[in-house]
Amino acid sequence: MFRVALLTLDDRSAYVIDDDLAIAELRARGWQVAEVPWRRAGVQWRSFDAVVIRTTWDYQHDLDGFLSVLADIEATGVTLANPVALVRWNARKTYLRDLAARGVDIVPTLWGTGLSATEVRRWGDAFGCDECVVKPTVSANAHDTYRVARDLDEAAVAHLVERFTGREWMAQPFVRSVPTEGEYSVFYFGGMRSHAIVKRPKPGDFRVQEEHGGLIAGIAADDVLVAAADRVMAALDTVPLQARVDLVRLDDGTLALMELEAIEPSLYFRTDSLAAGHFADALERLVGGAHRGQRGIETGGTPAAHG
Repeated sequence: MFRVALLTLDDRSAYVIDDDLAIAELRARGWQVAEVPWRRAGVQWRSFDAVVIRTTWDYQHDLDGFLSVLADIEATGVTLANPVALVRWNARKTYLRDLAARGVDIVPTLWGTGLSATEVRRWGDAFGCDECVVKPTVSANAHDTYRVARDLDEAAVAHLVERFTGREWMAQPFVRSVPTEGEYSVFYFGGMRSHAIVKRPKPGDFRVQEEHGGLIAGIAADDVLVAAADRVMAALDTVPLQARVDLVRLDDGTLALMELEAIEPSLYFRTDSLAAGHFADALERLVGGAHRGQRGIETGGTPAAHG
């Protein structure tokens, strides 16, 4: 019987979490499952066969502390998913530059540290658009994410400058398809494609997260969406246990990467009846491989669909 710890956060009241479906699936297979807040002290990590980073949705407020906890877990020899090296890389959205260098289409992006009013004013000209979105390079759940109009008033500009003082930021053109078509997410477990959803913001908003009123629906991914998501996964050096590829359609019709979530992605198990089983299958392969003295999930390779 395997034992797994699913890392979570202390206060879950503000979030929509459906990991209970995966927990039920694992328990039905004979697993012992515990949800453990990542900040909890004194946990005997060696008592678990695996630790999976799941709903640690406050890690961005203490990234160094979070990475330290993960490093401590990994140092015990317990299987950690996803590995610290992948988490460290994925925690800063500058990973998008690495993926772009490997041929992945990303949403056009400007990068910087600290903001000036002049910088804010030049985004519209740089992208040739009337609206942009700016956010920290370390962020989650749309925290400190702003939709910025070209004609933003002086007080709003001053607020942005204050919010990003000394902080790394990224700015992108506002993708006009998001409020109407939505943002697509394709999920992978152990390198195998599982399910897909579309996320749309509530009327008058641009954020697709459920915590901000976003609407979520399961979809059958078409060939174009599958090909775009598979290209992202094929560009990785390490195949993660869990990953979510978020794609949006640009004005020229290209499906471009908005985010690759390879730390603690919302997995939306409820949108597909097979999703929890796919997750459990991948975890069993990972832990079973580790117990046989293998590497578990190998590096490289091309993602393949379940079927």
